[in-house]
Amino acid sequence: MNKIIKKILIKFKEASMDLLPIFVVISVFQLLILQQPFPNLLDMILGILFVILGLMFFVEGLNIGLFPLGESLAVSLSKKGSLFWLLTFAFLLGFSTTVAEPALIAVADKAAEIAVENNLISSAIRDNYAFGLRISVAFSVGFAILLGVLRIIRGWPIHYLILGGYVVVILITLIAPEQIIGIAYDAGGVTTSTITVPLVTALGVGLATVIQGRNPVTDGFGLIALASIMPMIFVMIYGMFYF
Repeated sequence: MNKIIKKILIKFKEASMDLLPIFVVISVFQLLILQQPFPNLLDMILGILFVILGLMFFVEGLNIGLFPLGESLAVSLSKKGSLFWLLTFAFLLGFSTTVAEPALIAVADKAAEIAVENNLISSAIRDNYAFGLRISVAFSVGFAILLGVLRIIRGWPIHYLILGGYVVVILITLIAPEQIIGIAYDAGGVTTSTITVPLVTALGVGLATVIQGRNPVTDGFGLIALASIMPMIFVMIYGMFYF
């Protein structure tokens, strides 16, 4: 029991130290710059405590749950020797973890709302437009993870894919409707969700560990970078058809 309590206290301290810079910045601006007391101080302290506890349990959950799960799936699928199922799993993993991402839902809804207010689309198709954005981003992330897994298997240099991806982004930006460009660039950031990142990272590291001739350090990472580039391309293409 003492070991468990000691471990919890250590994890609580680590989470507190991770969040300390945020608390310091907020306190400095609130007390020294604005020179105002904190409103509802007790509620704020309770909220901070919940945030620290949430971060502590979340990080621990990643370490004992999602990371081992992603690595074990990658190892099992690799040993099965089926490229089809491995690529299918990679695509579905990226798609499923992105389509329900709260940040993506919020951005898609806000984009649809602004589009209606500016008479770019009618209110009757608002929900369809927002749903189309979500599907475009989710499909692009699935394709990015599939491409990243194929890169690990084939041993392709990652910088070729990254540089090539950004060249495509720039070229499509030149012809894409201006109404979609900002949304597309934001879509690249909202894909890095709290579930997608650990699972995809574990998948890449697991594959690079089990495949002969691959190095987990040099080959296991980079999937998230591809998952940030592809949504920009797919959303701009979506906008070209929609507008």
